[in-house]
Amino acid sequence: MSSDARFFAFLKDRIGLDVASVGEAIIERAVRQRCTTSRLDGHDAYWQLLQRSPDEQQALIEAVIVPETWFFRYPESFATLGKLASARLEQLGGVRPLRILSLPCSTGEEPYSIAMALFDAGLQAAQFKVEAIDISPLSIQRARRGVYGKNSFRGERLTFRERYFDPVEDGFRLQDRVREQVVFQPGNLLDPTLLVAQSAYDFVFCRNLLIYFDVDTQRQGFEALKRMTRDDGVLFIGPAEGSLLGRMGMVSIGIAQSFAFRRRDDASPEPLAIVAAPARPPLPAEPPARVARPVMPAARSQSILKPFAPLSPARPADVQSPGNSEAAALLGSIAALANEGRTAEAKAACEQYLRRHEPIAAVFYWQGLLSEVTGEAAAAQRFYRKALYLQPQHPEALAQLAALLAAQGDSAGARRLQERAARGVNKEGHNR
Repeated sequence: MSSDARFFAFLKDRIGLDVASVGEAIIERAVRQRCTTSRLDGHDAYWQLLQRSPDEQQALIEAVIVPETWFFRYPESFATLGKLASARLEQLGGVRPLRILSLPCSTGEEPYSIAMALFDAGLQAAQFKVEAIDISPLSIQRARRGVYGKNSFRGERLTFRERYFDPVEDGFRLQDRVREQVVFQPGNLLDPTLLVAQSAYDFVFCRNLLIYFDVDTQRQGFEALKRMTRDDGVLFIGPAEGSLLGRMGMVSIGIAQSFAFRRRDDASPEPLAIVAAPARPPLPAEPPARVARPVMPAARSQSILKPFAPLSPARPADVQSPGNSEAAALLGSIAALANEGRTAEAKAACEQYLRRHEPIAAVFYWQGLLSEVTGEAAAAQRFYRKALYLQPQHPEALAQLAALLAAQGDSAGARRLQERAARGVNKEGHNR
């Protein structure tokens, strides 16, 4: 086993992380950072420290986990929650308060958004309680503090900040009436001793976690989530996870952009085949500058040739450091290498970008395209899902992932992605 593979196996065992889902470069960079911080020379010395120090084990996990969250991310989910919660309270007739779970809760933006959404929907404090779980004690500590900077407030709908936050020297402090609705505790979805795993909640939020697991761990995570969700409850997931959940006996509730699912009553769960569907025939290892791709399912099957670099102009979510000329130059190099058919070099440039800079949707999208070129359909799916995690409406990633799912027979998953892409186009045109 190589020195790096030891760390991959450690993270897989501890938190279920599939190295293929995030890329080796991100984990290697985290290990280098921890070596430097620990003042250790080489992986062997750091591995020995890792084996004997629980604190260092947690520090490596913290270095790999990069929270990417903000208040009211995927706003339709919270609007939907408010409506469903009000209806659920009427059904309960005051017998008990609603129980809601947020896992992983990161630094608290999601569970606090849940509480604010329920207050906005007219619920009283005594009518609901939110429990929030995360594997990172450091994130839990920040969440309990309840002070947030500008990065936690994105978009144009920020009126909630005036209602629920007070300005302080280092940002905005959440009011106590919201903080008191949320109970935080550290925990791991895959831990069988986790107390909440034996509970049943009216609403469960588990978004953008399962895409980072391998197939077996996804199955284990799904089973835990189903146990946590009441038979008549609702599970909110990430936008890239819908096709995964449908294979575990759950179905969308049918509200656009809510990413909300319930148990399916009309049939037993389909066999779980999350990302291991048969790949399409391999393409040449070194393709020409133009590559054939499947198009969206239409009245008849067809294929077309497109340029290999159809990326839209840079969007805010794609550029985390606008002044970083090195990052921009490296992105340009990736596009140029791909269009010249230099696939291996383009892949290496993607890995180089991820070692030097924070991950962005554009790089994961390129990795998806390059994986398709070499016939690696499963890897391409993972990369497209990672792009959609960082930028849910990335149009090219939506189109490519939909085409892949359609080619593998998942017409429902492809249709959902097509509908998302169409809504994004309509919204963009409306805002112009």
